[in-house]
Amino acid sequence: MLTADASDTPLLAAWEVAVRADRAPMVIPGHKGSTRLVGDVVSGDVPLYAGLDTLHLEHGVLHRAEVLAARAWGVDWCRFSVGGSTHGNQALALAVGRPGDEVVVTRSLHRSLLLGLVLAGLVPVWVAPDLDAATGLPLGVPAERVADALRAHPGARAVFLVEPGYTGALSDVRGAAAVAHGHGIPLVVDGAWGAHLGWAPGLPPSPLSLGADAMVTSAHKLLPAYSQAALVLARTGRLDVDRLERGFEASHTTSPAGAILASTDAARALLEREGEQLLGRTVRLVQDAREELRAVPGLVLPGGAGDRSDPTRLVLALAGTGADGLAVERDLVAMGVPVEMADRDTVVATVTVADTAATVGRFVGVVREALERHRGEPRPPVAGAAWTAAGELVVPPREAFFADREAVPLAESVGRVAAELVAPYPPGVPALVPGERVGAATVEALRAAAAAGSRVAYAADATLGTVQVLTAG
Repeated sequence: MLTADASDTPLLAAWEVAVRADRAPMVIPGHKGSTRLVGDVVSGDVPLYAGLDTLHLEHGVLHRAEVLAARAWGVDWCRFSVGGSTHGNQALALAVGRPGDEVVVTRSLHRSLLLGLVLAGLVPVWVAPDLDAATGLPLGVPAERVADALRAHPGARAVFLVEPGYTGALSDVRGAAAVAHGHGIPLVVDGAWGAHLGWAPGLPPSPLSLGADAMVTSAHKLLPAYSQAALVLARTGRLDVDRLERGFEASHTTSPAGAILASTDAARALLEREGEQLLGRTVRLVQDAREELRAVPGLVLPGGAGDRSDPTRLVLALAGTGADGLAVERDLVAMGVPVEMADRDTVVATVTVADTAATVGRFVGVVREALERHRGEPRPPVAGAAWTAAGELVVPPREAFFADREAVPLAESVGRVAAELVAPYPPGVPALVPGERVGAATVEALRAAAAAGSRVAYAADATLGTVQVLTAG
């Protein structure tokens, strides 16, 4: 076990002390630090309260760790979440406005942010990302589109973007921030996939350095923290610190897991100490993989270098190979190389600071074999349901979420108002949003995704035989 420096990683140091101590705690968790009953699955599980700190948090180790993280990202407010970026997105939604307020939001938002809008009673004004005609994948949201939305809705209280998007695309964050600030409102970023941005040459800047007022980011996605580890980071010039605190605590657990918190502390310290070296290596590993995969006939590798995409995101567009991405994924899983996402036309692999030339090389070799095994006639790419949804919002999502509803056959839902959230997962971007009018194109895209074998999540009817809509009349 490492020996942590309490001045550099206060939570990690406190966790090390706790797991080494001879204790007989008369507090939760119920396993009491023993692996005797359920095995090693609970090893290292120490609570924050009466674990890393006293029950009254007298040592302040969490606060000190959050101050260090705020300094590292150049903000003046930070909280560590053990509920992932899901919790962070919902906390920020609760912090920016009041029920009934409008906010400008990218239509490629994650379900967690949508449900944050439901919780807060905010009404979205959608801005759609551009689509890449060559791959059917989303690009960033142009700043002018944000400007158009704010001209049409001058009372909007905030702008929400997702940076980077699920396939690594980045918007003009600097331009969007300037537009939002020109209207006197904050730019808030779901940066779940962007904790590494700005930490090494060759990486795009962090949204915070481009003018974003707040960002939620996952320490467990591109950084080596425990699952569910996330940070909520903000500047308080355009955001009220009391609202930020109340928003965060509203849906935060009162029993935070100390190991998750300590791993966030450790990941932040690692970034400051070795981030440039580790992330520089990660960028090179992905570049090398892309070079090898370019030799595969018909395979397109969108993104790569530049300030409008994350160069660590390894995205494979398969339409030109004729291979079915879901069949390729099944082969990869069977070979012990699961990937982040697959649909008919796309495979997305996540490469992190923990990867090596051996692990990335194994992926490249296995995916090349699978692509050849499933090669077919080239086909035009088809944008997935997650990227093409564009329903008209006719009822605020919160109102639709609680409204009376009925289940109708999917084909008969066209023209009705959706009462439930339905999303291909991954990426978890809603194709149907409560309160949107269901369009024929969305129904066809969902039907095609389900028929191809994609998981279509959150629908009350998992078969998509029916969908819930607002009761007529």
